[in-house]
Amino acid sequence: MSATKDVDSSIHQEDVTKSLAGDASSDAVKHGDRAMQLIGSDRVVLTEEDNKRIRRKTDKVILTILVWVYFLQILDKSVLGYAATFGLQESTGLTGSQYSLLGSIAPIAQLAWQPFSSVLIVKVPHRILMPALVLGWGIASTAIAACHNFPTLLATRFFLGLFEAGCLPLFSVITSQWYRRAEQPLRIAAWYGTNGIATVVAAALSYGLGHIKSPLLESWQIIFLFVGLVTVATAPFVYWKLDDDIPSARFLSEEDKPKAIERLRANQTGTGSREFKWGHVREMFLEPKTYLWVILSLFINAGASVTNTFGPLIIKGLGYDKFVSSLLNIPFGFVQWVIILFASWVVQRFRLKSAVIVAFVLPVIAGLAVLYVIPRTPGHDAPLLVGYYLLAFLFGTTPVLVAWVVANTAGTTKKSAIMSVYNAASSTGNIIGPIVFNSKDAPNYFPGLRAVLGFFVATAACAVLQAANLAFLNKLQERRRVQNGKPAKIKDTSMSDTYQDLAADEPSDGVDDAQGSAAEQGAAGQQSCIGQNAFADMTDRENDEFVYLL
Repeated sequence: MSATKDVDSSIHQEDVTKSLAGDASSDAVKHGDRAMQLIGSDRVVLTEEDNKRIRRKTDKVILTILVWVYFLQILDKSVLGYAATFGLQESTGLTGSQYSLLGSIAPIAQLAWQPFSSVLIVKVPHRILMPALVLGWGIASTAIAACHNFPTLLATRFFLGLFEAGCLPLFSVITSQWYRRAEQPLRIAAWYGTNGIATVVAAALSYGLGHIKSPLLESWQIIFLFVGLVTVATAPFVYWKLDDDIPSARFLSEEDKPKAIERLRANQTGTGSREFKWGHVREMFLEPKTYLWVILSLFINAGASVTNTFGPLIIKGLGYDKFVSSLLNIPFGFVQWVIILFASWVVQRFRLKSAVIVAFVLPVIAGLAVLYVIPRTPGHDAPLLVGYYLLAFLFGTTPVLVAWVVANTAGTTKKSAIMSVYNAASSTGNIIGPIVFNSKDAPNYFPGLRAVLGFFVATAACAVLQAANLAFLNKLQERRRVQNGKPAKIKDTSMSDTYQDLAADEPSDGVDDAQGSAAEQGAAGQQSCIGQNAFADMTDRENDEFVYLL
C-alpha cells in the first residue's frame, strides 16, 4: 500500500494545505469541492475491488435511506386518490372542482418553494435538511385526518407540498455526489421506483384500513393518520443514519474516504460544496438545454396526473366498487415498479437516455388511445384495464430523465439550481394535470385524455431535440480542448461498468520502445492531466473535459 495515498485524512489535508500555501491553486481548494480539501491535487490508487466495496457500503447506508424516505413521500402524496374512494369528498363536503384543487395545491406550494430549495440544498447539511423535510410533511399528512372541510384540507395539503418541495432535487443531488455516472440510473430507479411500490402499498393499506370500523374515525381519516405517523417516526432515524458527504461519512474509514472521492473523478461533476455561486445560476438560465429539461419535465408530470390523482377514480368509473378499485391498482403499481427498473437497466446497458425516453413514451400513447376509443360499457373491462396499465410506462421516463439531467450538469450550485428548476416544471405539470381532468367529465375524462396525448407526443419530440443539442455541445467541447492543448476526444470512463483510472494510458498496441516517441510522450502527458478539474466545483460549460451524455 502506498504511503502517499493511504494516510490519515487530517495529516493528509494539513500537507495539502501547506503545499498549496501561497500558490494559485490554493484558491481552487478554497472554492472547490469539499473533496478537494481532503485529497488536494493528488491521485489516489483505487482498484476495482475497492470500487465495489465502497459502492456496497454506500448502497447499504445512503441508498437505503433514499429508498425508504422517497417511498414515504410518494405514499403520503398518493393516498389522496384512495381516500377519495373511501368517502373523503362526501365527508368533507367537497363540490365542483374542489377535489381537483386539492390535487393541485401541493405542487403549487412546491413551485413557490423551489428558489429557496436550491439555496438550502447547497448551504444546509443534508443530514439536517432531509429529516427536517420528512418531519414537516409527516406532520402535514397526519393533520389531514383532522380536517372536516375544504379550507382545512387545502391548508394541510399546501404544507405537505411545501415540505416535499426539496425532496426530488435533494435526492438527485445526493445521488450525483455519491455515485459514478454509470451507477446513477439504477440508483435513481431504486428510489424513484418506489412510486410503484407505494402504489401497491397504498392500495393494500386502503383496502385493509378501509375495513376498520371505528365510531370516532372514518376510513379515509385512518388512512392519513397511519401513513403520517409512520413518516413522523422516520425523521429521527434519518438524522441518526444519514451523512452529509464523503469527507464526513461515518460508514467509511479514513483510508476509504480518499478512494471514495477518487472513484468519482471521471464524473467531472464534483462531490459537493457549501458555497452558493450565482455565476452557476446565471449560466443555467442562459443555456437552451435548461429549457428543454423544463419542457420535458412539465409534459411528463402533467401526463402523470392521469394515474396519480385520477387513477383510482378512473378504475372506479369502470363499474367496480371502492374495495375492488383499490385492489386493481396493486398490479398497476407492480407493473410500474418493473418498468422503472427495466428502463434504467436499458439506459445503463445501452447508454442512450434519449432513445429510452422515446421508446417508453410510445406505449403510453397507445394506452391513452385505448382509453379514449374503447367505450365504457359492459364487456370492455379487459381492454380498458390494458389501456390503463400501459400508462405505467410513463413512470419509466422520469428516473431516466432525472439521471439524464444530473449526468449532464456539473457544479454544486448549478446542479442544485437545475434540479430545483426541474422540480418547478414538475410541479407546474402536476398543477396542470388535475385541472385538465375536470370532475364534470367523469367517468370518461375525454378532454383530459386528449390533452395528455398531446403532452406525450411533445415529450418524444423534445427528447430527440435535446439529444441533438447535447451532441452539438460535445462538438464545442472538443474544439475547446484542442484550443487548450488537450486531445479532442477523451475517454469517458465514468460510463464504464467497472472502475477505470481517468488518466490511465491507452494501450501501446505492441510498441516496445521504452521511451516512446515525443508525440507519444506528449499524448501521455495530456492524458495524465485529464481530471484535474473534477473537484474544482466547475460547471459543465467551464470544464472543457466534461463529456455530455446523449
